[in-house]
This record gives sequence, structure tokens and C-alpha cells, in this order.
Amino acid sequence: MTHRLAIGFVAGILALPALALDINDYQIVDLSHSYNNDTLYWPTSPTKFEKEELSFGETANGMFYSAYSICTPEHGGTHLDAPQHFAADGMPTDRIPLESLMGNAVVIDISKKAATDRNYLLSASDVRSFEDQYGRINPGDIVLLRTDWSQFWPDAKTYLGDDTPGDASKLQFPSYGEDAARLLVEERGVAILGVDTASTDFGKSVSFVVHRIAAARDVSNLENLTNLDKLPPTGAVVFALPMKIEGGSGGPVRVVALIPKK
Repeated sequence: MTHRLAIGFVAGILALPALALDINDYQIVDLSHSYNNDTLYWPTSPTKFEKEELSFGETANGMFYSAYSICTPEHGGTHLDAPQHFAADGMPTDRIPLESLMGNAVVIDISKKAATDRNYLLSASDVRSFEDQYGRINPGDIVLLRTDWSQFWPDAKTYLGDDTPGDASKLQFPSYGEDAARLLVEERGVAILGVDTASTDFGKSVSFVVHRIAAARDVSNLENLTNLDKLPPTGAVVFALPMKIEGGSGGPVRVVALIPKK
């Protein structure tokens, strides 16, 4: 199914009368971690997730009411990187077209390679091998890189490779390589690069070349995903809708996948 068909599928759902969509025809997979006190952030982040209770209990008129104040940096937990994150003239979060935030999922599994090399980089050869087996990756597809690193969440030392506060120089985890990113972004024209590690650049990166390649083509990133092992290599449709922060460089995102039941 091409990206055009996927968007038509989404538009068709939205155009259906109320209750016409039988959700039982789909398996729904949540690809997001919850935000809480254990949420992981980049080691140099000055703050983390904060949740303050404003009200919880019975009001003067006898009804129950709860409310909270929350605060979080844009880039932590399961979040989206807008192109503006690494490109001065890139699109901010609120200007990313909706059609770029939903589409066909392509799940490339490097979990076995990452299990023996925690600094493994997805290569262009890996991408072409995937295409030999499952077909060419199409413009507008959402590529999700499965490393199975989410099994280590929220243990910062194992997940990031180092848990020294304020120091990002010792991180070790797998992700995209430069040649794979160029193939996917510049040649295939994908809409999003996603991964179940802390970054679309591997932990040892100092140049963040994958971020820069993506941002230059207005391609967003999804980081700290989970449950990628529950998705097929192709056939799922992904929705990744971030908090609509005006002028933002990213933000918390709830990512879900719909898999048609056969």
C-alpha cells in the first residue's frame, strides 16, 4: 500500500459516520512510554518531568475533582524532533503537515545485531536487504528502527550506556548510520525516522549527522519508542501526533499503530 493509499485510508476513517469504523478489525499498539518520575531525558537536560497536584478530592459542592500542573523539556520520553531542532529554517512543531505525521510504517529490525554490538549503526546495505525481502520503501513512509532497546527502559545506565549526570560524552546505544539516513531521507523521501533508543544518532555521536540530514529535508524524528517488536515489517499504519507547541523544536508525542486483523 503506497503512502497515498495510507493517507486515503486515514481520510476515509475520518469521513465515516460515527461508529461506522469497527475498531475490532484492527490491533492497536501503543508505541509510547508514559511520562512519570522515571522518564529518561538527555543527560544534559537541566530539568525532567514534573507533575504537581493542584486538586484531588471532593469539592465544596460534593463532587470529585482532580487537576495537575505538568512541566517537561520538549526532548525527553517518547517525543518528536521537529525539523527546527537541527535546522534554523526547519519547520517548527506546530507547522509540520498532518499528512507527514501519519502513514505506512516500515519496521527495520536490527535487534540481533544490536544485541552483540551496542553501538551498531543501521547501514544502507541493511536498508537494501530489507527492501529485497519486503519491497521498496516509498516516499512518505514512516521508518521505525527496531533495536529492542526499550526493554532497558527506564534504567538510564543500561539504556543510555552511562548515567553520569550532565555528561553525554560516554553514551552507547545503537541507531541510524549516516549512509542509511541519506538513503532513506534523500533518496526514498521518507516522512519520519523513528527509533526505540534515545536518539536517531547513535550514542557516541558528536556531530548528530542523522539529525542534520533529516532536518535539512524537513523530516521529523521519533525517539524513545517502545513495542516495536509487536509490529510487522510492513502493513501497519502509524499516527504520531505531538503536543502542538507553537514555534517548538519538538515535544511529547503519543504514537500508535493500527494493524489490520486478517
